Amino acid sequence: MTNAEPMINLGCHGPARLLAGVREYGRLDRWAQQKVYGEPQPLPLPDLIDLAEQVRLGGRGGAGFPFARKLAAVAKSAGRRRLPSVVVVNGTEGEPAACKDKMLLSMVPHLVLDGALLAAGALRASRLVIAIADDGFAEESLLDALDERRDIALPTRVMLVPHRFLSGEAGALVRGINGEAHIPPGKKVRASDTGVQGLPTLVSNAETYAQLAVAAAIGPWDYTALGTEDEPGTVLLTVTGAARRPGVIETPTGTPLKEILRVCGAPTGQGVLTGGYHGTWITPEAAGQAEISRRGFEDVGGSLGAGIIVPLPDDTCALGEVARVMHYLAAESAGQCGPCRLGMPEMARLLNGILGGGTSPEAVRAVTAAMRGRGACSHPDGSSRFVLSALDVFDEDVAAHLYHRGCGRPVRGVLPVPDAPDEAGAGQLSVDWSSCDGHGLCAHILPELIRLDDNGFPAIPNGAVPSWLEAQARRAVDMCPAMALRLGAPGH
Repeated sequence: MTNAEPMINLGCHGPARLLAGVREYGRLDRWAQQKVYGEPQPLPLPDLIDLAEQVRLGGRGGAGFPFARKLAAVAKSAGRRRLPSVVVVNGTEGEPAACKDKMLLSMVPHLVLDGALLAAGALRASRLVIAIADDGFAEESLLDALDERRDIALPTRVMLVPHRFLSGEAGALVRGINGEAHIPPGKKVRASDTGVQGLPTLVSNAETYAQLAVAAAIGPWDYTALGTEDEPGTVLLTVTGAARRPGVIETPTGTPLKEILRVCGAPTGQGVLTGGYHGTWITPEAAGQAEISRRGFEDVGGSLGAGIIVPLPDDTCALGEVARVMHYLAAESAGQCGPCRLGMPEMARLLNGILGGGTSPEAVRAVTAAMRGRGACSHPDGSSRFVLSALDVFDEDVAAHLYHRGCGRPVRGVLPVPDAPDEAGAGQLSVDWSSCDGHGLCAHILPELIRLDDNGFPAIPNGAVPSWLEAQARRAVDMCPAMALRLGAPGH
């Protein structure tokens, strides 16, 4: 049995539901799980659907789709087609700024399993698949939990998936389980109709199943005693960024966001990212008014999404942080449609242009307008939402780059971006000013990164060259008539 715990801070602001027992026991093994939550009792499908409706359980992976409707859709499809169903636990958590599902699988794996087995039993599912990222964070705990539950009659498989942004998209996940390329299918396919091996499939994230297990353990009356009337219960938040005490915190819905930021030692700084890289930025003033729920965030222009909260500190370049993430998102696309293959790289290029002072924000808005609703999956629209909200919230930073040659702050890499193209690219451009004669050819070859100043000499933004611009950057270096343009390691 493993005693390892994740290297993150855990906390509760209010009564603990999902984290009940963690302070006392640490990771809950099977014995501790039963002591805290009791032995789960199977529920017939109508009763489980009724329970999910009474507690208004929405998916906690980002979209918030009503779990009862999803459960009913799978049951209806399986009955109509006379096929068995499959239950999938989505614990992949491809969002770089999130770790709540990893925490659940690490600390309370039996709670997630209880919820998944409740759903599988009600649906009379033929198998259970638990998908987690291949970073090793939660795998040992989950395998230990399954080893403790050898009495599970349902065939159960743990699947490791690539740690990529789109790995958790339902269509990509189903394709990966089926042995196909782990990318979205390129067209709308409902897993409830055609999922794993073509069978009706229930796909929900780890927190959703854990919430279902809590509701079954304490009943709808006690469950709805916390939180708001429309969105009762608690929610898990991953708080990072400017927080002095970053981590995962559980709190009832309706809690003021400023209270959570205070508990985590997080000033609002320049603004707060809500909902992750498909979410939206809100101003410090909006953060002071927001209440934690889907409706509460929407009222101030934010997004609860997967429960990601990232306040941006004052000592980093806001626009540079956004551009850095956009490079990553463009590289993470499946490249199956025009918005992903052309639009998202163009957005990244244009953000670089704003950083260099040579591109108007309206050019970015025009690209996002052309992309809207045309993607094969939600990635282009979600990324556009992230960028457009940043242009609004950080308008002063945008103006500083356009009219004052920069904001004067470095890009500190506050927003987590694993293996980002701009960090894993070809290196950083520099100019040997003793040789440069101001021919301007480099700006013609590489307009995404190089512009000419008022005297006709190249102005190059700080930061590494994204991998998708590497070929053009090397061409610009090779064609410089004065051999003054260099491409080397960042910082050199």
